[in-house]
Amino acid sequence: MKYRAIIEQDEDGVFVVEIPSLPGCISQGNTRSEALKNIKEAIELYLESLNEHGEPIPPSIEEEVVEV
Repeated sequence: MKYRAIIEQDEDGVFVVEIPSLPGCISQGNTRSEALKNIKEAIELYLESLNEHGEPIPPSIEEEVVEV
């Protein structure tokens, strides 16, 4: 599944990642790659929790990038 991730670097240099379609699904890391690794784990746990509680799983996104 694919979800849109918003990655921002905070004032301390830590990378913070949020998944808008999964409210409260946020992680961080000292590097961009560490933050992405951590958010993948957070997404998996988030989806497991939804499944265990009988909640609907938000659909995966499909996007196209158009370069001009």
